[in-house]
Amino acid sequence: MRTVRHLLEAKSADIYSIGPDAPVINAVRLMAERSIGALLVMEGPRLVGIVSERDYARKVVLQGRASADTPVSAIMTAELVTVRPEDTVDRCMTIVTERRIRHLPVLRGQELVGLVSIGDLVKAVIEDQQVELDQLQRYITS
Repeated sequence: MRTVRHLLEAKSADIYSIGPDAPVINAVRLMAERSIGALLVMEGPRLVGIVSERDYARKVVLQGRASADTPVSAIMTAELVTVRPEDTVDRCMTIVTERRIRHLPVLRGQELVGLVSIGDLVKAVIEDQQVELDQLQRYITS
């Protein structure tokens, strides 16, 4: 069974983050530049939250706040759902489905080691299903 560690080994090691005191406009710019949907919010080496395009739309745009004057800490999600490198893809899929979230920070103890998205998880499930389908087809035709 594939684990989060396997997913992290197969993807870019880049982790994009921003500080909690940075203006939201900086977070939106960075997400746009990197074509990503979320940033981890870091205070030094410590993970303190996550901010997403969804947070921006719901907590800035809809509430009439100014992106340049609102700090990331005002819109970030501070109650994080995290996973460990040993966790399985199936467990992560259950988490993102039940919690209706799209990103899971990966921690080893207190150390941030990566981020997996729902896209990473879906890709892994599809790849695993294709392998199983190929094996079944070989079994049937042999």
